Amino acid sequence: MKITAIETLQWKAYPRLLTARVHTDSGLIGLGETADKIPGAKAALHGAIAPLVLGQDPLDIEGLWRFVMDNIMYHGFAGAETRALSAFEVALWDIMGKHYGAPLYHLLGGKTRDEIPTYNTCIGFGATQDYAAWHEDAGALAQSLLDEEIHALKIWPFDQFSERSFGQRITRSEIDKGLAPVKQIREAVGDRMDIGIECHFRWNRVSMERIARALEPYDILFLEDVLPPVYPDEIKALSRKTSIPIIGSELLMTRWQYREYLEKHVWQILMTDAVWNGGIAETRKIANLAETFGVPIVLHNIAGAICHAACMHLAAHIPNLYYVESVRAFYKEYFAVLTDFRPTVSDGHLDIPAGPGLGVNLRESALQRADLIRAVSDGEGLARGRRAMGDHWAVEEIR
Repeated sequence: MKITAIETLQWKAYPRLLTARVHTDSGLIGLGETADKIPGAKAALHGAIAPLVLGQDPLDIEGLWRFVMDNIMYHGFAGAETRALSAFEVALWDIMGKHYGAPLYHLLGGKTRDEIPTYNTCIGFGATQDYAAWHEDAGALAQSLLDEEIHALKIWPFDQFSERSFGQRITRSEIDKGLAPVKQIREAVGDRMDIGIECHFRWNRVSMERIARALEPYDILFLEDVLPPVYPDEIKALSRKTSIPIIGSELLMTRWQYREYLEKHVWQILMTDAVWNGGIAETRKIANLAETFGVPIVLHNIAGAICHAACMHLAAHIPNLYYVESVRAFYKEYFAVLTDFRPTVSDGHLDIPAGPGLGVNLRESALQRADLIRAVSDGEGLARGRRAMGDHWAVEEIR
């Protein structure tokens, strides 16, 4: 079996998503995905990765990943190139599952659990306006989530105050305003809802220490991305000043970037994103590395149905899972528009997709939409075997 084409799909109605389709000469098509900063990832997929992988065997996932990584290391791998590689690699696992007629979690070695704990990140989309809801009445939002059997949520009530001082200081008044939705949730539903606080690395450590002290009486589930993930020692110092677990960071890519943070015991919880960090196998390796340090893992999941499905299979497999993030505004509003997959939640847990590979298929109607933007790279590719590139300056053809 050979890879014959790399195709990307975008829909103007969903500008954060880039869907990848990897075509083979057997007729099998694998689905992959990445999200955000799409122009760079799309260019990397077609310009850097496709020439290397066209004509290769899609079942050689580890070999292809290493071959591509060896090449993109030349120009700064941890950005658009790795997001593009993630989308491609996810599609390879989908092909393998379809080829063998097995769900992804079986290919990974089977399940450790049958249901996936989740929290809802309160973003708004379409008719599901969870972002506006927690600004207006977070208590009512919490009750709405409980009504749908979602028992944990994440909001970011302090971000808005960081702009004035560039995150260098936060006042008592601003802290009180940031606490308002947290108080509303506790007053409305008590301890029936777990609350995670996203910080988006907007603050310096002294400001984050004030925020953390103010939040401690409310039994917060975690503080996420408290500082930019370039300051492991500062993040560790902050974590020693609060009883709230610190979680980070989906912004790191590959196991190599996570290693230092684990060795230094920076976080109590690790977060990673399978469509940013290098893909499904890389996520499992990061999870295994975290497990050796006794650190649980959260799967960051703020893209589309393909990413969501990949996270479900990974979560079913890896033993040290803490939560999988999910966004009901996304899975209620557009998953079923583009695919045949729509998650369900029961007692705070998500279901695992059925079917071979990822268990997700694009709707034919999605491929006929007027707002579809399609790009295809095909042909023989530039590589003649994975180790035949040699001196990359000798390549005559650049696509």
